[in-house]
Amino acid sequence: MTSSLPRRPLLLGTLLGAASARMAAAQGGPPSLSSLVARTNAGTVGVISGGIDGTYVRIAADLAAVLDDGDALRVLPILGKGSLQNIRDILALRGVDIGIVQSDVLAYARREHLIPGLDSLIQYIAKLYDEEVHILAQRDIERIEDLAGKPVNFDVRGSGTAMTASLIFDRLGVQVRPAHDTQDLALERLKRGEIAALVYVAGKPARLFASLPPDSGLHFLPVPMNDALLETYLPSRFARADYPALVPEDAPVDTIAVGAVMAVYAWQPGTERYRKVARFVDALLEKFPAFQQPPRHPKWREVNLAAQLPGWTRFVPAEALQRAQRF
Repeated sequence: MTSSLPRRPLLLGTLLGAASARMAAAQGGPPSLSSLVARTNAGTVGVISGGIDGTYVRIAADLAAVLDDGDALRVLPILGKGSLQNIRDILALRGVDIGIVQSDVLAYARREHLIPGLDSLIQYIAKLYDEEVHILAQRDIERIEDLAGKPVNFDVRGSGTAMTASLIFDRLGVQVRPAHDTQDLALERLKRGEIAALVYVAGKPARLFASLPPDSGLHFLPVPMNDALLETYLPSRFARADYPALVPEDAPVDTIAVGAVMAVYAWQPGTERYRKVARFVDALLEKFPAFQQPPRHPKWREVNLAAQLPGWTRFVPAEALQRAQRF
């Protein structure tokens, strides 16, 4: 795939529609259908997020609630199907301008040679919050190395967790037998001893583990940090306060975290879609304090819009605003 990806014949239609709208206004007549289409689309930004029960869709809903400003800017949240599909949708799906993805999606796409030239096609507006990697295992499994050759649930194929789990075990040099059940089914299989562990990427504390009793016979495995993992992930930790039934008072569990990222197509300056996303960035920065107040999702309070994201290129309007100390 190259930067000539034909996703955007919409630009010509938008320009023609805008011209029609101006002509109708000058003539003093009622707006035509084409002018209505142009006005409605001129300020609309589509944000592809995640599944209906996940955090990403709630973040996208907050963006719509706070940033909507009539025809000038309208944020349209869209349910997504995982970070890899979100990247593909940003590249190719009409109406998608921005996507919320995991920060390791570019590393995975590079390793798998999925989309040639992806680094030049996808940029980021802001790093959002971090999500922790949970590896829940049977009590007789003490280290990740003990999982070698054993069945480990990676979540459904194409999910962010499946992508991250694949990268982590690859960089740790541990070969397991991946399973691809939904998380709720995997937890039941783990309780019955049918699999050795499950991997789940979610912001702590994750609801999936809330009902586990102290005598469940399960525990979190520590994730050992090495140089290969440090290229993409951040160190993190589970404390007893996060999971009282799974983490002892005096024995926190080291793990790693992956960032949630607001990604965008690398529009060229001067194009209509570039200007539209730039307006979105301006509004995000201007109204950002509202995101850190109730009833917005608590994860917004972890967001530092000035944070840099190694391995990614920042969308030019966001980079320029940071230099101007707007962050």
